[in-house]
Amino acid sequence: MKMSGVKIAIIGGSGMYQLIEEAKSLIVDTPYGKSPRIDIGEVSGKKVAFLARHARPGSYEVRHEVPPHMINYRANVYALKKLGVGIIIATNACGSMREEFGPGDIVIPDQLIDMTKRRTYTFYDGDVSPKKLMGIAKDEPVVHIDFTNPYCPTLRKILLRAAKMANIHVHGKGCYVCTEGPRFETPAEIRFFSLVGGDLVGMTSSPEAILARELNMCYATVCVVTNYAAGMQMRISQEEVRAVFEKARGKVCDLLKKTIEMIPKDYSCACQRAVS
Repeated sequence: MKMSGVKIAIIGGSGMYQLIEEAKSLIVDTPYGKSPRIDIGEVSGKKVAFLARHARPGSYEVRHEVPPHMINYRANVYALKKLGVGIIIATNACGSMREEFGPGDIVIPDQLIDMTKRRTYTFYDGDVSPKKLMGIAKDEPVVHIDFTNPYCPTLRKILLRAAKMANIHVHGKGCYVCTEGPRFETPAEIRFFSLVGGDLVGMTSSPEAILARELNMCYATVCVVTNYAAGMQMRISQEEVRAVFEKARGKVCDLLKKTIEMIPKDYSCACQRAVS
């Protein structure tokens, strides 16, 4: 199997590796550092790359060992683009700020509020420009992307249709608030996020979604609600988050398989023309 020319990628936890059939692994060098191990194999008859976002860069061992605020998001997204990826489906564990989004529920968010503090949010801030990678001759140093729809509308529609066809209940919209972590939030922060329109809270969707758009990639995410946010339940534990996500993993895998099956060969989207 060729290790390039793959069009679809999944970013998620290491437990999602079971999706990939006959996988071969590689590590990609980028101007921002090495990627973690990337597996390339078959899902629903299509070549798909899988990257575990919390895995250690440059290592073929995959463990949940890089905390969300230390992930090299630029290297991860750039590595997938270098392989030819144009479509990214992510998975996230998150807390709910709405009673109607309960533990075990799946949400396909449509909006994003970035509350992180010290991450690198762009490729366009230095001497290294990704425009050459994208085949763009004009190399203006300052780039402003449209982010009206932070999660690709075209890919979201396919995810929602796939959920319906697979008989998987999902919530079709929601606003994801991304915090710095690695601690969970305070009840006061959750009240604030809820007041300004947040529905879900997590630690990994930003700058991942932003960087994908800067590389003309479609990006959408499948969020698994693992707990009610701080102040809505007595205590939040890492063990609880893992246990609830593990219970929902089968549904998430089925949804990803059906979605990948439904992505057409002639797929086209405005996200792929965000930077020109």
